[in-house]
Amino acid sequence: MSDEKEVVLCVSNAYQKKFYLNENFQGLPQSIREELKIMCVLYTEDIGGILELVFDEEGNLQFRTSCKEGDLCYDEIGSVLKIKQYRNTKRELLEALETYYRVLFLGEGWEENE
Repeated sequence: MSDEKEVVLCVSNAYQKKFYLNENFQGLPQSIREELKIMCVLYTEDIGGILELVFDEEGNLQFRTSCKEGDLCYDEIGSVLKIKQYRNTKRELLEALETYYRVLFLGEGWEENE
């Protein structure tokens, strides 16, 4: 169901106990990659399920969550609250990631410099 114009930044999976960072984002500073990993892994440890950070076609960073059918440990209400908390406490990081994506992947802002 995902749109071809979406780009996955990273995924944390509580079921497989794995974190994935899209190899196209290896150019991010190590500290940013580590912060993303910590944020996403803590989310799946606390809430359960799967967390994906995905850029939409406009370059907005979306939090997408899912869980296995019948997973009684997945905290749906906690998920909404945790994402709201991240949007507030990690606002600077999330906005910087959106800017990074828009400039390097969508080519925005280059026209002004030419």
